[in-house]
Amino acid sequence: MKISARNVFEGKVTALVNGAVNAELEITTSGGDRLVAIVTEGSVQSLGLAVGKPVMAFVKAPWVMVLAGEGSVKFSARNQLVGSVESVSKGSVNSEVGIKLTGGTLVYAVVTNEAVMELGLKPGVPATALIKANHVVLGVPA
Repeated sequence: MKISARNVFEGKVTALVNGAVNAELEITTSGGDRLVAIVTEGSVQSLGLAVGKPVMAFVKAPWVMVLAGEGSVKFSARNQLVGSVESVSKGSVNSEVGIKLTGGTLVYAVVTNEAVMELGLKPGVPATALIKANHVVLGVPA
């Protein structure tokens, strides 16, 4: 399968909280990185999602926000994935920023070149990838 989402997290469902309309799932990668997703109960049923089930989580790079440094700001985004900048690929307007998480997963964000400069993003700088739980799309092996 080929997909346009730059970020692919492979792991297992480690928590599942069902609701009337939506469910909250926690996915843990083999390296221990954790990601929370909000999906409909219909998706839980149609994908057969359950604790222990292998799952793939997809997040498009433009949906990832970047927090530079080790700030003490609180955010509503459920996924606050801590790591450090591994790469910055500059384009004419935007840059792709690769953040290596503590568990080894690489997360990509697309941010403006101006943001890269203002945040001082360069390899080795501590950074956090912020991802809203409803921006995580799940898939299961066929």
